[in-house]
Amino acid sequence: MSRPSLEVADIFRGHGPAWRRANAGHVSLGQLKVMSAIENCRTAALGGHVARCEECAHSQISYNSCRNRHCPKCQGAAAKDWLAAREADLLPVPYYHVVFTLPAAIADIAYQNKAVIYDILFKASAETLTTIAADPKHLGARVGITSVLHTWGSALTHHPHVHMIVPGGGISPDGERWVACRPGFFLPVRVLSRLFRRLFLERLLAAHLRLKFFGSHAALADPQAFATYLAPLRRTEWVVYAKRPFGGPQAVLAYLSRYTHRVAISNSRLIACDRTGVTFRWKDYRADGHERQKTMTLTTGEFIRRFLSHVLPTGFHRIRHYGLLASGTRADNIDRARRLLAVPKAHNDTASTTCADASEPQTLLHPCPCCGGRMIVIETFERGSSPRYRPAASPIVIRIDTS
Repeated sequence: MSRPSLEVADIFRGHGPAWRRANAGHVSLGQLKVMSAIENCRTAALGGHVARCEECAHSQISYNSCRNRHCPKCQGAAAKDWLAAREADLLPVPYYHVVFTLPAAIADIAYQNKAVIYDILFKASAETLTTIAADPKHLGARVGITSVLHTWGSALTHHPHVHMIVPGGGISPDGERWVACRPGFFLPVRVLSRLFRRLFLERLLAAHLRLKFFGSHAALADPQAFATYLAPLRRTEWVVYAKRPFGGPQAVLAYLSRYTHRVAISNSRLIACDRTGVTFRWKDYRADGHERQKTMTLTTGEFIRRFLSHVLPTGFHRIRHYGLLASGTRADNIDRARRLLAVPKAHNDTASTTCADASEPQTLLHPCPCCGGRMIVIETFERGSSPRYRPAASPIVIRIDTS
């Protein structure tokens, strides 16, 4: 895949130093670390290796990735590894996509209290889904949930919401049968919305002493003022929606690969960075059809601010599993579900593979770009160092057009 003509890293390298000076004292250590990681990603600053083709001797230098979860360049490989581990968990049933979104009034205070409120969002939405699914009036079963937190809208605005991928059914309370949902229908979204609203507000009120309030929200530090602020939200409809089921397990994997490791903006959406600012593509979901695709230009400083506003607290898990897919019992629950669905147990291909001899040179997964031969690593070099081996310039090929 060719490198995009413009990357977030380019914007950070060109404008990051001035932005950091202008915003000194207002940027968290976590945000500074993300900027540094993205700026250094796949550069000599992180070290790398030299690989050579065994067939044609073509060689190339590759620099290490930063592996930061906010880096647009590093998420493709991370998503691939994560999906490989999840593939064995898929069941031959329809899967549904359910989204829980926080109202704007909550999102405003969530920006200043990310760890607390994002955690409440995860727990309240999971409890909502498992509670309604367990109700015999709706499904009457224990379900499995994979939840992914997104904190952005397409224009990089702060828009916290959780995407859930849920099998269309679950295991009965006695564990003796698989309970399938009705074709094309999972659970009633209005019922989900109202329980989610109640559970979230209860947890938020209970967490008041752990919250911090600044600026225009400083008065909410008073418990009564906070209760008054939340009161109107008890009467509004909270946004919960469920999409139609996916086409099959592979469609689920394709969807997960787009959502689990997505960052606030991909490099492919960037158009230009010049004196007027940063121009990028975004999708306006309030418009119809082709009119949704639009472009936006932000000042460079505002673009950097919006991007960094989505940096998560250190150690915060943005992908979580609940119910049947909770980590401690997932393997046993998946095996039971497969037995109840009368499908064979998934084979773990990695268990049968043998470890490579440590004396053998490391082989890269991608083939030689010149002849398709096997690429082997002939040298590695540390952070800030340069490789001793220098690839020779590619031979000039002269083509004579005789047509």
